[in-house]
Parts: sequence; C-alpha cells; structure tokens
Amino acid sequence: MQHNNVLILDFGSQYTQLIARRVRELNIYCEIYPFNKIPNNLETYKAVILSGSPNSVRGEDVLHPDLSQIRGEKPLLAVCYGAQYLAHFSGGEVAPSNTREYGRANLSYVKEDAFFSGISKGSQVWMSHSDTIKKLPENGVLLASTHDVENAAYKIEGEQTYAIQFHPEVYHSTDGKQLLENFLVHIAEVNQDWTPQSFVEETVADLQAQLGNDKVVLGLSGGVDSSVAAMLLHKAIGENLYCIFVNNGLLRKNEFTDVLEQYKGMGLNVKGVDASARFLDALAGLSDPEQKRKAIGRVFIEVFDDEAHEISDVKWLAQGTIYPDVIESVSATGGPSATIKSHHNVGGLPDFMKLKIVEPLKALFKDEVRRVGASMDMDKNLLGRHPFPGPGLAIRILGDITAEKVRILQEVDAVFIGNLKKWGLYDAVWQAGAILLPVNSVGVMGDERTYEKCVALRAVESTDGMTADWVNLPYEFLQKTSNEIINKVKGVNRVVYDISSKPPATIEWE
Repeated sequence: MQHNNVLILDFGSQYTQLIARRVRELNIYCEIYPFNKIPNNLETYKAVILSGSPNSVRGEDVLHPDLSQIRGEKPLLAVCYGAQYLAHFSGGEVAPSNTREYGRANLSYVKEDAFFSGISKGSQVWMSHSDTIKKLPENGVLLASTHDVENAAYKIEGEQTYAIQFHPEVYHSTDGKQLLENFLVHIAEVNQDWTPQSFVEETVADLQAQLGNDKVVLGLSGGVDSSVAAMLLHKAIGENLYCIFVNNGLLRKNEFTDVLEQYKGMGLNVKGVDASARFLDALAGLSDPEQKRKAIGRVFIEVFDDEAHEISDVKWLAQGTIYPDVIESVSATGGPSATIKSHHNVGGLPDFMKLKIVEPLKALFKDEVRRVGASMDMDKNLLGRHPFPGPGLAIRILGDITAEKVRILQEVDAVFIGNLKKWGLYDAVWQAGAILLPVNSVGVMGDERTYEKCVALRAVESTDGMTADWVNLPYEFLQKTSNEIINKVKGVNRVVYDISSKPPATIEWE
C-alpha cells in the first residue's frame, strides 16, 4: 500500500498513538516507528514527526535518533521532547523549569507564519514537560509563546523544520488539528488520500495478489475487528474464506446463536463450534488471571486446529489484529515493553499449525476499523458493538470459573446491557460490562437474611481504550438496573458501580 506519507518517531510518549490518530483524521496515512529503528527506505515518507518522551535531553539516558537523512531533507515537526532535543544539540539551551509545566496554557504571542495560519493569540494549548527551552537553536526563529513558556514554538531558518513544546494531538489543544494540517498539508504538501474507500479497494486488491486461489481460515469472535476482517477477505476471495466461530462458554447470554444468525445475513461461510464444556474443564480450579488467559488461548488453538484440519489444503490463518496491538508489541526504547496483559491474537501460533498469517486490519485504529466497515455497508449494530475481551466473561469473574458463576454473570450482563439499549445510553458508552466479585455479602430478602454474590457494573467512555473515564450514568438508570438484577438474578444481593478511570485502573478488572 503506497500511503507511507508520514513517519512518526516514538520516544516513548504516552501520546504517540494520539499523534497518529490525529494525522489519520486528516485522511493522511502515517506509521509509528521506535526512534532507534528508523526504516531504511525513507523515500516514501513526505514528512516526519518526533514525539514527546518521559526522558530528559539533559539526562544520561538521552534518546538519540539518527536524523542525518531527515533534518533539512524532509519537513520535520518536533513535539515536546523532539523540540528540546533539536534545541539542546543544535546550539540552544534546555534547562529545568522552575515549575513543572503541565496542563492548559494559552498562547500570548503568535508570529505570522504559515505554520500558525488560522491560529490566533489566546489559543489554548496543552503542556506536559519538566524541562524548558531557554535559548533557541542556531538559526531558530521564535513563532509562539505562552505566559510561562517564552519559546513555546520555533522554526529553523533555511529548513522546513518546526518545533513546539506543547502537544497538538490532545483534545485540550483547541487548534491542534489545525496546526497539524498547516504543517502536513500546506507546508509538507502531503496528499489527503487515506480514506475508508481507498483502504477497502487497495486492501482487497492486495489480498487477491497475496492469497491467489489459496484457502484462508479465520476465527470469528462476533466483534468488530474480526467481522470487518472477514468482510474484506470475503470481498477478495469469496468462498475460499472459511470462518469458524467458537463458543468458549464465556460469551454473553444467547450470543452464540445471535451472532451466527447475523453472520448468515452477511453471506459469510461460517461454521459454529460449541466447545463450552472443553473450555470450562480447562479453567476448573484456576484463579490467576494470566493462567486463565493462557488456558483459554491454549484450548482455543486446539479447537481451532481441530476444525482447520477438517478443511483440506488451508494455507493461511487470518487474524483481526489492529494497529495498537502491533505498536504495543514493540517497545519505543528497544527494550522489553511492560506487559500489562497477554494479547492472545498477537505473537503468532504454535508450530504445529504451520499456517501463514494474513492480517488485513493491522494498519488501522479501532475507530478506522468501524469507518471501513461502514463504507462496506455492514450492519450498524455489529459495528457499534462494544469491545469485548477475547477471554470473555472469564476475566469478569474474579477467581475460579464455574458454570453457575458464568450463568449468574450472563444474566446480570443481559440486564445491564439490555437496559443501556432501552434507555438510549448504549451508543454513548464505549464499553460496558458486569463483573462478578469473589465476595459474598449479607442482605435481606423478604424476612430472610441472605449471604450472596456482589456484582460490579462498569461503563467507560473512550476513543481508543488507551485512556478511559467512567460514565456518569443517570441515578434513576442505576437504581432501576440494580433492582432488576437483584430481583431477577438468583444468587446476587448487592450491586455496585465502578467509578475508576484508566489510568490508574484498567477497563477490565483482570
């Protein structure tokens, strides 16, 4: 795919993926690479962006990119750490700030320049740094200041090099998108040709060239990613795509039959396999979240392998891997990434499957996957589905898994999700679910004391799952939902609502 227009070099900032998403919103394709793993062939890139970093350019752990083929050769935008790096190593001066500059600020001075076209004095920007640029680099020209930061933005005379100490990619920088557009479209002259339609056309053509007449097997989950991957492959190879939908016994209530019906309507070649007993047997007695994930991953591969062997001459395994999965598996600093949890669809397969892997969505963020699906006229209900974890309800049941606990949680979840839809709240929530806690609490039902389970409800808003805030659901909704759960679901006598944001809490509890 010839859209490698913008290269983003990652220095470990928590905001790097946001830069990429903002660039993509301008219909411009971009890719993220670690600062020390710059692609050998830079010809296809029209512009380069340097990300921020938790590191300091004054410390011993300075992250040194090789900019010899970039600086002065291509339009370059340096953000935060990048801006300080260019100043510090090009004749300027970077020093510790008197106060850590974090949060909202307003531009108090803006020089007339193509970079700041349409952005005026007073525009709000977002700062996040503990160092500050005291002196501009050689040939540096001041472009913008805030009340506390004199050198908030600058350019280097004789080059298409621009640098800013604030973060244009976060929503709090109100003209951040305009600034990126000024740099990429008007200064770097990058084509805005990255659209869902162009992605579908090119991906289908690429898949046809890559797969030819080979057979491909795909594990469907009922979620957005695997469903959109299936439709792209279906467009490319038709009946040569064999989809397998495995019921691991940890799906939502009635999900296995409902989703199979939905897929039939899409013209896909799908086989449903009910392996719920096999999964529950493998999970018996396991309480540790990682052990549960590994057991589910192992059994899924065994079941999937059994089914794949039923199809003669399969050459390829398709996966719904998306771009954040790919980025998270590569550390920005070249060392090991911190493993927050196992992704069971990244990192290949056991040797015995001997299939080549095809990943049609590996260049897309989640919101782009939905837009691509919409451009293929896929069912809005399917595309609007909340993300659901691969291990299913196993990581929403804290502690060991039993068929009875699964039943309880399926019933609770059905009430919660059903009510979100009834009240018109489902689409305002990014992800919602119920968690069965390993806690029994005292209650009173009728004249009897009870000692039964407690469940937590969780609903968050987010754009990409990397950060999330809890949703302020109406009290009346929570009251009615709580009453309905306690009255209808045998074994539950207490409902709580989780009001933690990510970070520090994750969206799932395990």
